[in-house]
Amino acid sequence: MLYREMGKTKEKVSILGFGCMRLPTKGNNVQIDVEKASNLLDFALNQGINYLDTAYPYHGTSTSCGGNSEVFLGEYLAESSRREKIYLATKLPTWLLENDEDMDNYLTQQLKRLQTDYIDFYLLHSLKEKQWFHMEDIGVFEFLDDAVADGRIKYTGFSSHDETEFIKEVVDSYNWDMCLVQYNYLDENIQAGKEGLQYAAEKNLGVAIMEPLKGGVLANNVPPEVQKIWDESPIQRKPAEWALRYLWNNPEISVVLSGMNTMKHLQENLNTAKDATPNSMTIEENEIMEKVKKVFHTKIAVECSACGYCMPCISGINIPRCFSYLNQAEMLEDHSEVRNQYHFMLKETEMAGNCLECGLCEELCSQHIPIREKLKEVAHKMGN
Repeated sequence: MLYREMGKTKEKVSILGFGCMRLPTKGNNVQIDVEKASNLLDFALNQGINYLDTAYPYHGTSTSCGGNSEVFLGEYLAESSRREKIYLATKLPTWLLENDEDMDNYLTQQLKRLQTDYIDFYLLHSLKEKQWFHMEDIGVFEFLDDAVADGRIKYTGFSSHDETEFIKEVVDSYNWDMCLVQYNYLDENIQAGKEGLQYAAEKNLGVAIMEPLKGGVLANNVPPEVQKIWDESPIQRKPAEWALRYLWNNPEISVVLSGMNTMKHLQENLNTAKDATPNSMTIEENEIMEKVKKVFHTKIAVECSACGYCMPCISGINIPRCFSYLNQAEMLEDHSEVRNQYHFMLKETEMAGNCLECGLCEELCSQHIPIREKLKEVAHKMGN
């Protein structure tokens, strides 16, 4: 296993981290199959993985209540006596916080569930611009300072699916140790994007990556045109291997999280990680990746430059964001992951289905996009 420093912390984390959001389950997403999950973790840790990532709601019935992932990990680490050998990361459910006492209460509950006295990397979970000022108002920075000072957490971080400028604003707001952002070869210009990733790294933050395979669709739902490029390449790799190597080629990335719920996937990812050093991809390999990205981008449904001239919409619709999700969906054979993010990230008032067809946005659009027609397409494909 290869290791990289987690930014300013200098902690050596495995380049492949175990994401505990998609552990094997029995019948539903809530009841974890303890035997299978334990076997996976045993194998992973024996092969050198030392970074485990979970969160308060993982394997729960909703994002508003605690899930079983933290509980399972607490029992597993206690029984296997592996706690001191790994870095444990979990997250504070920011959307459930009403006041300053809530932050301490959730951290106390999580420490109990995880059966530990401290958490190595404690992240503010899924920060959104629309809730950020509330977090500052209830004293989140003071809370983090106190929790570090009394030893309940070692290092601070945040995760977010929001846009680049907001990510940069959060990076500059506090002396963070690390961040967790979604990134893969199709997400270079959405969410944090390449710009946000590099900005965080320049500030000496460790950078952890989630959704390296975009919910699995970059490995399992490859369009025929892309598969043809892989098949004709003189370098034969599976789609997942190409996607992971592309990430590990970036020296700014400390650890890539993967939700490995089968032994086959775990072994394949471990094998890929063996020699995935920074800047190790050849010119030929990079050219192949550029061909793949070009094919995906030809599937873009609407040429929106996100200039914002169409905003604000009188109905409250976030037109550029709606088009971004439509384009992501059109690039892929499977729309389900994009649809989930659309409903998770946007307020109901920001969704495409609220269009009144007034046409004001089209008068202002510098790209002459038939916005009303395209919003109908978004609403149809995203479910509102």
